[in-house]
Amino acid sequence: MDVQAIIHQQVTSHPVVLYMKGTPQFPQCGFSANAANILRACGVTDFFSVNVLENGDIREGIKAYANWPTIPQLYIGGQFIGGSDIMRDLFQSGELQKLLAGALAH
Repeated sequence: MDVQAIIHQQVTSHPVVLYMKGTPQFPQCGFSANAANILRACGVTDFFSVNVLENGDIREGIKAYANWPTIPQLYIGGQFIGGSDIMRDLFQSGELQKLLAGALAH
């Protein structure tokens, strides 16, 4: 299975997916730590995460998949949401909580 198919399967089979450097418990960069903390602040403790440092093909493939050059990347309900800064802005406006509630209700 090619990398784009793997990524598509990951983002469409889980309600919340975070591609990050490291893991939610042990993030390997500040932006990834921030992204995981924002999800926790929204009450989301159980989400699918992919440590891009463990797979170079996924690390490069996810950038092409979303046409977004940086990691972390958040997907909710199969849709690309954005990186750490966008997550922060959506969280502060209350929009991220609404997106998460909708995806997790299904």
